[in-house]
Amino acid sequence: MNKIKVLSIALLATVSVSRAQDINQAKSAIDAEQFEKAKSILKSIINAKPSNGTAAFYLGNVYMIQNSIDSAKIYYQKGLAGSEGARLNNIGFGLIDLDKGDEAAAEQNFALATKDLKKKDIEEYLFIGRAYTYSLKPNYKKAIEVLNKAKLINPLDAQVNLALGNAYFGDKNQNEAYSAYRIAYANDNTLIRAKMQLGVLLKGAKAYTEAIKAFDEVVAINPNYGPVYREFAETYYLWGRNEPAKYRAYIDKALTNYEKYLSLTDYSLNSRMRHADFLILAGEYKALEIEANKMVELDKVNPRILRYLGLSAYQNGNYDVAISSLENFISNPTNRVIAVDYLNLGFSKMKKSISAEGVLTDSALFEKGLSDVKKANDMDPVNLSNGFSEFGKKLYEQKLYKQAAAIYEIAVSNKESKSYVLDNFYLGNSLYFDNTRKDVIKPDVAALQRADLAFATVIEASPKTQDAYIYRARTNSLLENDALTIKYYDEYVNVVTAKGPEELAKPAVIKKLIESYNTSAASYANTDKVKAKEYFNKTLAIDPTNQYALESLKSLK
Repeated sequence: MNKIKVLSIALLATVSVSRAQDINQAKSAIDAEQFEKAKSILKSIINAKPSNGTAAFYLGNVYMIQNSIDSAKIYYQKGLAGSEGARLNNIGFGLIDLDKGDEAAAEQNFALATKDLKKKDIEEYLFIGRAYTYSLKPNYKKAIEVLNKAKLINPLDAQVNLALGNAYFGDKNQNEAYSAYRIAYANDNTLIRAKMQLGVLLKGAKAYTEAIKAFDEVVAINPNYGPVYREFAETYYLWGRNEPAKYRAYIDKALTNYEKYLSLTDYSLNSRMRHADFLILAGEYKALEIEANKMVELDKVNPRILRYLGLSAYQNGNYDVAISSLENFISNPTNRVIAVDYLNLGFSKMKKSISAEGVLTDSALFEKGLSDVKKANDMDPVNLSNGFSEFGKKLYEQKLYKQAAAIYEIAVSNKESKSYVLDNFYLGNSLYFDNTRKDVIKPDVAALQRADLAFATVIEASPKTQDAYIYRARTNSLLENDALTIKYYDEYVNVVTAKGPEELAKPAVIKKLIESYNTSAASYANTDKVKAKEYFNKTLAIDPTNQYALESLKSLK
């Protein structure tokens, strides 16, 4: 009987160690961002022992990382009833509260987790600090405050110092973050993420060469540590943005490293979505459409896939796919629709309404697209203006001036836009040129008055923009307002003259000076012949053979 008892105790000890190893394996998988592997390990632990609250907590955390809130709640609730690690699950519910912006409820849950802690317990403080750091609505200072409680208990704990480094990094305190990461790695050289984060600090400081070297050191230690390849990818992307001449080369390196990251983590739907987000960032829409179609094979109903398909199909000119994908996404009331969804839908409809030759073939579809674009602007008037400008310019270059004007009208609704002045210039030009078409029988007075106002905005903001004066003069000429026509032609002459002989010698400027003098002279012809002759003579001083000026002078005698 004693032998059986000893064997039973040994077996229980082995099982206990095995379970601990399984939890550690799950932790390692989470750190390596192998989330599907981590879920598999944790579920096997819970199946073997349903009362394991610690495993339930970690599994809930993985679901939170993957934005599967309902699944996270299920495991946190299961964990609360556990016989070990139950209190940790209050922290999971506290994180959900933080994400909702309910900090008071979160603090109540955190208080439940820390109630009756033993003097040397730090795990609860560690996870509360992480919750404040990684919440959708982070509070880095609160995270630092809580984590420092754990540090007082164990100043050299590697996980606490890593968490502090992340909180300081979020709080933009580079020096304290660096110190915390160094302490973490010095006290646990298996904690490779701490060493990697030293490179992340360099990346954030735009020290890209040094960041790459730091990541190379991580690879030298563990070439199979997936997250470092994601950091390589993001660093090369940022480096390419800062050195346009090397952009293509660096983007190719970024994409290669991201593929390596995927191969070392997992090819789950969530991983593919992270990849898709990076492809959007890098502007690699052909690769994005391929990735989106692979995701469809994994999950035909996930709404985010429709967004990826819609965006990539629009960028690649597959407008039917873009329209159907985005309309399906937007029509589902449970989906969180954002401004860019309506923007891409609207642009897709507009593009489909225009033939390859640049002819508007379906004005009703264009108007539907315009309505979607206006919805996008109503949702986010600040961040979309650049997209409006680019799209308006394409329409302008296709000589679809009326349609371009409709887009630029939306663009100029944001006065804080960096392209506000230029957008007003193109708005005025679009309205002007739309009224100079051969099929125009009678100019649209309201549209021309709006053009005049747009040019006035340009002139007020940038008085030396000479072409704003010439187009404002032309616009008032169409409006048959002789006084203002002469006024703005004169102002054009004054602006270019002030720029000196070199500007006046340019062929395009000479041509516009002749236009200014001849048009002003013609406006004076019926009311002030002396002035008319004066302006025609100004033309002849530039171009002695100008037939219009010569013949007009003869008729004025």
